[in-house]
Amino acid sequence: MKNKYIIGFIAATLALSGCTKLDENLNGQVNSGTLSQGNVPGLISAAYIAMRGPYQAPWNWSALQEVTSDEAIVPTRAGDWDDNGAWRALHLHKWAADDGRISGVFRDLNSISYAATTVLRFSPTPAQSAEARFLRAFAQFSILDGWGQVPYRETGEGVILPSKVRNASEEIAYLISELTAIIPDLPNGPANVSNKNAARTLLMKIYLNKGAFLNRNAPTFDAADMAKVISLADEIATGGYSLSTNYFDNFAPSNNVISRENIFTAENTAGNDGSDLDGMWKCTLHYNQNPNGYNGFATLSNFYDKFEATDKRRGDTYTGQTNISGIRVGFLVGQQFDQTGLALKDRKGNPLAFTPEVSIIERDPNHLEVAGIRVVKYPIDYANAGSRKPDNDWVYYRYADVLLMKAEALLRTSQAGAALTIVNSIRTVRGASTLGSLTVDNLLDERGRELYWESFRRQDLIRFGKFLAAWQEKPASDAKYLLFPIPDNQLGNPNLVQNPGF
Repeated sequence: MKNKYIIGFIAATLALSGCTKLDENLNGQVNSGTLSQGNVPGLISAAYIAMRGPYQAPWNWSALQEVTSDEAIVPTRAGDWDDNGAWRALHLHKWAADDGRISGVFRDLNSISYAATTVLRFSPTPAQSAEARFLRAFAQFSILDGWGQVPYRETGEGVILPSKVRNASEEIAYLISELTAIIPDLPNGPANVSNKNAARTLLMKIYLNKGAFLNRNAPTFDAADMAKVISLADEIATGGYSLSTNYFDNFAPSNNVISRENIFTAENTAGNDGSDLDGMWKCTLHYNQNPNGYNGFATLSNFYDKFEATDKRRGDTYTGQTNISGIRVGFLVGQQFDQTGLALKDRKGNPLAFTPEVSIIERDPNHLEVAGIRVVKYPIDYANAGSRKPDNDWVYYRYADVLLMKAEALLRTSQAGAALTIVNSIRTVRGASTLGSLTVDNLLDERGRELYWESFRRQDLIRFGKFLAAWQEKPASDAKYLLFPIPDNQLGNPNLVQNPGF
């Protein structure tokens, strides 16, 4: 099959997740005359490609998880980064049902689900079927997390009629059944394909968040669900993972080779079309750094202050980056330098010294360009800087997250001692001092320190009952913001019901 037909199918599904009255040209819809069993690998590849848009960048799913949290802020810098208030709306929890970013992510996540479902129409092998079903489950979990209801189509169902919709309890039961069924047919690896431990990690997240998805205002944690989290973590532990000695190796251009803890990743090869991973450093770096950035995203000083000075996750030099440009990995605060030690300046000739102080609207012309601590989580791929298509594989799941989820399940079932041992084992590798005791509050802080800017923070804050609280540059927010609104342009589907308050 020619690639244009695969891409055409994806383009069609982008627009058809909720429509009942269709004016779209459906020439891109695939059918049995276009596809054959020999094209199944191409369709699976298309499903992986579809995942790049919503996931591999700071702008889309990541923005909905991070900019809505206490980990990230996109301050309006005079005329820069205003975008009609869209970034402020995310941080302040003031979004509406016509929010373009929320609508786009909802559409793109559904496109992954439908692209994966199409694979099943054409007699895939059991292994191919399991691979596609995992990708579908992965996308549907994100939809459940964000919107609390999930559109779906049965295998072979056309796109003319409105999609069916599962509510939270139905989707949770479906995902548990689906993932349990496919694990035997998934491979053991590598990390850049659907694999057994990726499915187990997703199952852990379902069981851990189950009570939050069913009651976001007052999450509960059933002992049987926590036991499943613990047992799944123990199964994953037999896979030979360990914490990487250098934390940032997990995100480096060669992370497919040097990381010891990545469980599920998106493979990127220099020159790939569609990956926007370089946005992870472009969004935050200043115009006068190397590479030049967009001078936008920052973190909040209250979040930065959760790190000890010795904690390597807070920031460090990194060979292959700092020696080339002077830029460190982690959090960038204070005066910035090039690789020779020369102090950099902003565009006005002032010292390029990033400040902890940041406001959601910056007005001081001498502070605009330096306000906010910057973040470089993925080491910069200078070998492919010219192509803007870096070699870093995007990280979905890591073993450190598995360990922290196990610790949380232990803590929530009165096994604080065992949970503390796990957390301190991570902190020791990361260069932080050991904790004397473990509470839900300092465990949430530890998840922030370990997993910052990895698209988990909103989910974590909801599960820990903190998402509606006031934090730096955000007042307390209304309970309706525990869910995103169903986009207005999807409500032509009578099976979708607008979330309360929108």
